[in-house]
Amino acid sequence: MAPAITLAAEAPKLSAANTGFMLICSALVLIMTPGLAFFYGGMVRVKSTLNMLMMSFISIGIVTILWVLYGFSMAFGTDSGGFIGWTSDWVGLSHIGLTDLWPGYTIPIFVFMVFQMMFAIITPALISGALADRVKFTAWALFVALWATVVYFPVAHWVWGAGGWAFELGVIDFAGGTAVHINAGAAALGVILVIGKRVGFKKDPMRPHSLPLVMLGSGLLWFGWFGFNAGSWLGNDDGVGALMFVNTQVATAAAMLAWLVYEKIRHGAFTTLGAASGAVAGLVAITPSGGAVSPLGAIAVGAIAGLLCAMAVGLKYRFGYDDSLDVVGVHMVGGVIGSLLIGLFASGKGQSTVEGLFYGGGLTQFWKQCAGVFAVLGYSLVVSAILAFLIDKTIGMRVPEDDEVAGIDQAEHAETAYDFSGAGGGAVRTAGPAPVADAASKKVDA
Repeated sequence: MAPAITLAAEAPKLSAANTGFMLICSALVLIMTPGLAFFYGGMVRVKSTLNMLMMSFISIGIVTILWVLYGFSMAFGTDSGGFIGWTSDWVGLSHIGLTDLWPGYTIPIFVFMVFQMMFAIITPALISGALADRVKFTAWALFVALWATVVYFPVAHWVWGAGGWAFELGVIDFAGGTAVHINAGAAALGVILVIGKRVGFKKDPMRPHSLPLVMLGSGLLWFGWFGFNAGSWLGNDDGVGALMFVNTQVATAAAMLAWLVYEKIRHGAFTTLGAASGAVAGLVAITPSGGAVSPLGAIAVGAIAGLLCAMAVGLKYRFGYDDSLDVVGVHMVGGVIGSLLIGLFASGKGQSTVEGLFYGGGLTQFWKQCAGVFAVLGYSLVVSAILAFLIDKTIGMRVPEDDEVAGIDQAEHAETAYDFSGAGGGAVRTAGPAPVADAASKKVDA
């Protein structure tokens, strides 16, 4: 018995395999933010393309620096009252040794830190899709910095930090259904209720200008999401990460198919935008639940999310809030669905022995999930609305109406996404009258 006791008492040792795996996963999560930029960038009109791309890219710059300076310490430092963390030795990433391990795991603290940094980066970027066409870039940059500080960092501690109240309660969020998707979706709703609708909302056509760009973005998101989800187990030793990888693929496929079926019945066509949106809805819903459900459960989670999110995106027309690119309908609703379904479909054979209602576990876990979901939703919605209100009353959140109508790309960035000056081709004419200009070559559907 002595050797066994000795082995059990041994501290974890650095695993080169797990460290390399987590660094790859971190890179995969980072690529999701440019993927999101393309996804959103293709969904807006031509005159807003660059602004949409920049709203995601600026999050990479701002949140990276804040995470190093104090964000990591606030999110994962020593707990204070279940609501916030703080470890002074981590401020500026000081006093962290190269081989110091994340407690209980076989990867360095630096690796855990950079993996979680990528989550912190993409979460405020998700909000930007709801604000397309109408927000000053300086106001957006300030909002990202403030929101990350007073909303994301504390909520990440609630959900994932040792001592965080949701973590201690037993709320299951494998990779970010509450901390990322509900958090961002509720924030989006809070901000748009403050800043109002786009000029021409429900009157002018606001169709996506590049569906190929949307499909490219959704493909990059799907690809990067394997790192986002499977990497959240922080290792590859017991098969749970592999289960999450499988469930990510399964749920995403099911959600895409469910969205397309709904779309065909409701609108008479299978659209590329529907396929892309359905895939993202499935990715969102399986993010919190994928480590707790079986592959069959993942099909159910994905199908339910695909159907309900497809229905939810139309609510903005019924209730009159201008969620430009359906952040509320996909991310908030999808995050709520995925988080709550854990209470029904948890099999007890994945990340923990917790069983949901359909596996004989009763409603205990369901009520825990409700507590986490609605606490994050309410906190993020209210605080985000307050931040937007304060920024609007100081430096102003919205661009002038004339700039919005003419195009926010030119007004805010002095650039345009596409140069149409050479659209007529480069052929050299040697004779004949000057051609009559084709009106279509001079007019872009804005």
